[in-house]
Amino acid sequence: MSTRGDEGPRNTTQIRSSRDPALVRAGLEAWLADQLPAGAAPAVTGLEGTSANGMSSETLLLDATWTEGGNPRAERLVARLAPDGADVPVFPAYDLERQFEVIRLVGERSDVPVPRTWWCEPDAGPIGTAFFVMSRLDGRVPPDVMPYNFGDSWLYDADPADQQRLQDATVDVLARLHAIDVDAGADDAFSFLAFAEPGATALRRRLRHTADWFDWISRDMPRSLLVTRAFAWLDEHFPADEGPAVVSWGDSRIGNVMYDGFEPAAVLDWEMAGLGPRELDLSWLAYAHRVFEDIAATYGMGGMPEFLRIEDVAGAYERITGDTPRHLEWYGAYAAVQYAIVFLRTGFRSVHFGEREMPAEVDELIMNRASLERMLAGADW
Repeated sequence: MSTRGDEGPRNTTQIRSSRDPALVRAGLEAWLADQLPAGAAPAVTGLEGTSANGMSSETLLLDATWTEGGNPRAERLVARLAPDGADVPVFPAYDLERQFEVIRLVGERSDVPVPRTWWCEPDAGPIGTAFFVMSRLDGRVPPDVMPYNFGDSWLYDADPADQQRLQDATVDVLARLHAIDVDAGADDAFSFLAFAEPGATALRRRLRHTADWFDWISRDMPRSLLVTRAFAWLDEHFPADEGPAVVSWGDSRIGNVMYDGFEPAAVLDWEMAGLGPRELDLSWLAYAHRVFEDIAATYGMGGMPEFLRIEDVAGAYERITGDTPRHLEWYGAYAAVQYAIVFLRTGFRSVHFGEREMPAEVDELIMNRASLERMLAGADW
């Protein structure tokens, strides 16, 4: 997600961590010794955090070596850490076991490119927080800092044909993900992705989950009147026929994809995954770009207005799958509401750490306020 400074565009990622790298390294080495056979003597080097993209879970890059069968082994790994509560996280809970399992299952039951999963540690004891470990892959990610559509990025500078290729290939990944049979076999493997909140359908439960998230952030700050009004709009216009529930990635931004050239090499960041209609991922993919486009326009930048338009995303999806996405106005507004909640929380984080003052009207923290208001007024997105 992004922040805005009065003087113009600046670093768009807010990363704050209270962890001691030396303690984390020592904890990881001791923990690895317990995961590996006796005598493995693991060592962790090159430990570094990354803040290129993302606003929630922390990511550590590390190189690990150990002895296996009498021979040296080296692996380039990534550890995803649940954030410290003192760092004012975006979400109320971070179920890393859930994230780990969905990555593992998607890798086993589809050809969607995901990293290899190694271990998951739900106990905070080893390094002070829960975490899981996966393989580190090579590739490039459209940056959030500065946003890729601001200029001077590999994607912005690419030929239109290559931008189109990346767009269509990303939609194809969504189609392959949604093709996973969530009812396959007697193991009901993906049932853990169903939201536990009350509701008659998968989308109703997911919407209630989002409303509970909004209630949670509102404990620390004034309640947004705009978001409150938006939830009423979503309820009033709720789709009568939402369609089948599929495996929904949730945070389906191109900033969460690692690309080899212009083809997806790894789909990352599964903390918002769940069961729900396919339109959730399509609208999020397009709206995430729309947010960056609106920010670019604020600063007089040309942006990438022909890229990731919702009608093009939906059209590509229909060509690939034969399924016509529906109710995109509703799903666009729902994506905008979730972005608004994120902006409220990250704005409060900035206030909490003394980086800004709380505005007189809390809705001023919502960077996508204008587009959300237009959607609620019935304008196309």
